[in-house]
Amino acid sequence: MDLLQLKYFQKVAEIRHMTKASQELHITQPALSQTIAKLEKDIGVPLFNREGRQIRLNQYGEAFLKKVNIALNALEEGRREVDDLAGLQQGRVSLDTTFIPHFPNVINQFTEKYPDINFDISHASSQEEKENLLVNGEIDFCITCHPIDYKGYHNVPIQREDIVLVVPKTHRFASMTTLELSEAAKEPFISFKKKQPFRETVENLCLKAGFKPNIICETDDYQIINNLVASKLGISIVPKSLVEKSKLTTVVHIKNPISERIYYLSWKDDRYLSLAAQQFRELLIEHYTQLNVSNVED
Repeated sequence: MDLLQLKYFQKVAEIRHMTKASQELHITQPALSQTIAKLEKDIGVPLFNREGRQIRLNQYGEAFLKKVNIALNALEEGRREVDDLAGLQQGRVSLDTTFIPHFPNVINQFTEKYPDINFDISHASSQEEKENLLVNGEIDFCITCHPIDYKGYHNVPIQREDIVLVVPKTHRFASMTTLELSEAAKEPFISFKKKQPFRETVENLCLKAGFKPNIICETDDYQIINNLVASKLGISIVPKSLVEKSKLTTVVHIKNPISERIYYLSWKDDRYLSLAAQQFRELLIEHYTQLNVSNVED
């Protein structure tokens, strides 16, 4: 049994598909199958149930995965501690983030100061995936619009953002600067898919306004939403930071219910954070604090 086998096992357990896992690991499918077979032989029991092309952990695999996660996380913490012994001259910061205004500026500011520190940035497609990354110790931080509501986790609000209505330029709402969301109850909506965290935000806002939105089209891509609104297929509720300047659409602010979302920086209290991660956390919080003060003064 070696470290590579454990990492491959962890990936197959996550993906549940041998071919897709091999593609993510950048090895051939036969080579991955052989590695898993050898691991099972070393342990003495099968770890997976094969179901056609899909592969799922059995009871032995579930038990083994828990220990593998602990072991690999411990090794990763050891690597971060070694990085700390070298000071802030090297290291890695890992986080998962939803799109947040000004975030690229934070990365640029940090890398200018610490050019040899690398980033591993992911974008989970759902809140559950985001939380799992943090719970399993795969990332240092996550930036989310839903605080991690578990004991032992820290959530710092860093930014507020308006949620607005985007409508075609020729729409009856286009001449309005603000409206009550209830006025849009009978409109066709274009929205993000259900697995996207913002979809829940949209539905909750509409429920507060007294109606269930008539969503006639859903997608993962805001550019598609913008294009469909521009083509007069419907209207959409979106974060203000995603709105693009267009001659074909216009923005209307929602005055009731209060329509905004809060971004949080979240981390696990008992996770070892490298000096690099600690310094990044400090810089990020300071950056948004100054930005928020500046916006208030303006």
